[in-house]
Amino acid sequence: MAKKMHAAIVTEFGKPLSLREWDIPTPGPGQILVKTEACGVCHTDLHAARGDWPLKPTPPFIPGHEGIGIVVALGTGVTAVKEGDRVGVPWLYSACGHCEYCLQAFEPVCSEAEFGGYTKNGGFAEYILADPNYVAHIPEGLTAINAAPIICAGITTYKGLKETGARPGEWVAISGCGGLGHLAIQYAKAMGLYVCAVDIDDEKLAQATRLGADFTVNAKSGDPVAAVMKETGGAHGVLITAPSLPAFKQGVGMTRKRGTCVLVGLPPGEFAMPLFDVVANCITVRGSFVGNRKDMAECLAFAADGAVTAEIELQPLSAINQVFDRLQHGDVAARVVLDFSAET
Repeated sequence: MAKKMHAAIVTEFGKPLSLREWDIPTPGPGQILVKTEACGVCHTDLHAARGDWPLKPTPPFIPGHEGIGIVVALGTGVTAVKEGDRVGVPWLYSACGHCEYCLQAFEPVCSEAEFGGYTKNGGFAEYILADPNYVAHIPEGLTAINAAPIICAGITTYKGLKETGARPGEWVAISGCGGLGHLAIQYAKAMGLYVCAVDIDDEKLAQATRLGADFTVNAKSGDPVAAVMKETGGAHGVLITAPSLPAFKQGVGMTRKRGTCVLVGLPPGEFAMPLFDVVANCITVRGSFVGNRKDMAECLAFAADGAVTAEIELQPLSAINQVFDRLQHGDVAARVVLDFSAET
């Protein structure tokens, strides 16, 4: 009889996750088994559980793409990791490795890419099956709990900042200062950038200042575009983490001539761009979707060096439905991490 583990499972879209026992998977050739120590909770997990996006996962499945743990078993042929290594099982679960996108290190857009907690079972469970070629290698000195948000929220914002092309001494505007944005501010400062933080919550803006933001704007108080333009002359790079259509439109307006506005947040619907301004000012508008394995190593190194630290709230796996309810109502200040040591 297969050994069992505790897991939080999506059995039906839009319904509470089912907390129950699930068979511990056995690694096949080229696979590894990871014993989960911690797993971050991301808004994407909520989208997965609700079936919000056009490409839907197939229930029953286990969400979670910020799982960190210890390798406890290897399938045949595995050489990239060894038992006892601490690894993360991220959103980019695997890719084909040989298409034009993989060859250019754009694996997240590979047509054969698999995604953790979405097309593959993820980290809301005591064990995770993983592809050793795509796991994150957690540096010494970085705990599982502190690493968990970095392998999704961290890499997403770090890659997004790189995609702006902003250089040290230039301005970036970061729209949305919550779970993603508070990390983006820290990465931007570590990269030598001036930061303008934009949000509609004064408490989040106060936190942004504590984290090093050079200038803050409350988008509900007056015209945020005019405020950013007056202070910076237009940001060389804009990173929009807020899942808000008005934020997308404002972000394009905050972008300096020949600057780049990077879209990371995923609000429902579409937004209209001011085409004349985009064309006449030679503005680039670009989507950014997590990052590659080199980006992962870099963003983890910043965290291991202490330059970036996620604001974390610990919860047990058994509280996942309450956490999801709070996420849905915007009642999570930064990042929630499920602590598996808290499970009995």
